[in-house]
Amino acid sequence: MITAMCLELSSRAAELHLETIDSVYFGGGTPSLLKENELEQLFYAIRKHYSLNENIEITLEANPDDIKVNSLRSWKKLGFNRLSIGIQSFREKDLKWMNRAHTAEEAKNCVQLAQKEGFDALSVDLIYGLPELDMETWKNHINSVASFGVDHISAYCLTIEEKTILYKRVKDGDLIPSTEDEQSLQFEFLRSELQKLGYLPYEISNFCKPGKEAKHNSSYWKGVNYLGIGPSAHSYNGISRRYNIANNQRYLKLIREEKKYFEEEVLSDKDRFNELLMTGLRTSWGVNLEQLNNILHLTASFKERVTSFIDRNLMEQKNGSIFLTNEGCLIADYLASELFDI
Repeated sequence: MITAMCLELSSRAAELHLETIDSVYFGGGTPSLLKENELEQLFYAIRKHYSLNENIEITLEANPDDIKVNSLRSWKKLGFNRLSIGIQSFREKDLKWMNRAHTAEEAKNCVQLAQKEGFDALSVDLIYGLPELDMETWKNHINSVASFGVDHISAYCLTIEEKTILYKRVKDGDLIPSTEDEQSLQFEFLRSELQKLGYLPYEISNFCKPGKEAKHNSSYWKGVNYLGIGPSAHSYNGISRRYNIANNQRYLKLIREEKKYFEEEVLSDKDRFNELLMTGLRTSWGVNLEQLNNILHLTASFKERVTSFIDRNLMEQKNGSIFLTNEGCLIADYLASELFDI
């Protein structure tokens, strides 16, 4: 698999030959399980074929149970300068039914271990909307992460997908899912509590200390071009989206045979308009109306709906851009869809 990904890195270098890369992100699956020599091969291919900014952010997604002294030192030596740690919860029972490999104790210790080994740029993931998650426990989770002094926190609401073990357990009555009202209260508390603790919500699910926004996250929400390598990886060049096939064996086979291993979708003006709305409204910098108008002319109906949302305190408009209020963030996808060009 590593050889195939290096081949893809080499074959696609021309796509970014005029750009200097600001962020490299090792994520999707469990990249922290890769051996040092495997990571080294990928780094060699990246540095050989691409131009990297001297202040580049290089992130590794890591599970708490993979964070050991030797691993941290190896990652540091290779060039990683940021870790994104999937803690998710500090409750043992949550970690068990989510089939997480780490324990609550490892969740508590991994951040401090990483800091001790010189990783100052750390992001921690939490999940809310968990079964039987009361507000006091949720508050403890938030304050536990903040007490570590990490500069970035991502928090996502649990989603229950069909044909998953979680879906079956809920259907069988083994777990009682949280209600939408409980999820909304936990989200509102999250935003309020983190802001009190000095974290700014620069995107609905992402919070950081001032000036510590993740380059990787920010690039995605701003619609910057990106290149995705490996099975299931997505890429975007401002004109089209590209999706690598998900099946590992087919990806390997097609790469070796130099055959097409991806699907591609050329975006229409309508697609670009709607995507800019969907992504931009989730952020603290909002959506620039002139930029939208340059893609598709803003209709009277669009302007009327924006005015209606502003009057209902779901949106605000400032310096030529529209933003969501705290209330609007609760129904971000709905508000964006109401403004879509259809």
